[in-house]
Amino acid sequence: MSLFWQRVVIAAIVIVAVSLLAKLIDWRISRRHLPPEAVTRYRVLRRTLFAVIVFVGVMSALLVIPQVRAIAGGVLASSALIGLVIGFASQRTIGNVVAGILIAISQPLRLGDEVEVEGTQGVVEEIGLTYTWIRTRDNDRLVVPNERLASEPIRNSTIRSSSTLAEASVQVPIGAKLREVVKALESDGEEVYVTDLAGDKATIVVRTWVSGEGAAERASSELRLKIAERLGELIV
Repeated sequence: MSLFWQRVVIAAIVIVAVSLLAKLIDWRISRRHLPPEAVTRYRVLRRTLFAVIVFVGVMSALLVIPQVRAIAGGVLASSALIGLVIGFASQRTIGNVVAGILIAISQPLRLGDEVEVEGTQGVVEEIGLTYTWIRTRDNDRLVVPNERLASEPIRNSTIRSSSTLAEASVQVPIGAKLREVVKALESDGEEVYVTDLAGDKATIVVRTWVSGEGAAERASSELRLKIAERLGELIV
């Protein structure tokens, strides 16, 4: 076997070995059971690592062959103009890839999140390097470039605060000392407002923030009881 074909065989073995290594790393990462925020990061990380490993491995294997290395040198010598043209032609694609990595890091949306993008609601199914797939309520697929997701407003109904707002309102006669009533109710809630004056009645709203699912209704009921007790003390 000639030296040329020996180097071709070596290059082929290197390419196969690199491909197997990339698949092994991808398989090891995919086996981990992670929360949604970590799954999103790992999904993008897996694809980025796979692409980088394969690219570096193939280029290293091809450079083993002198003829290819000589051609590569000539190409590199004139690559400035080619790189400029390719850069202008693919700037949107590169922007989508960079945006996909930023989405994986900052996570304005994650796999499984219920979101609204450009007026369309759906669940995030896939976050790729260039596009994100969202399954709508009609079971259609909305495919959005990552660059747009990184620059446009997104409403995420899954990522929300654990606190909810409890609220209770009451009407009192305007003749009753409103300022005194409001001041007294401030000890029962975090926010107290006079929201309306109609006829001889004033509407007062008392609000407070509570933690835990289902706690808002119980807290609202408790607020109403406290308001009734407070008004019973103030208004005769």
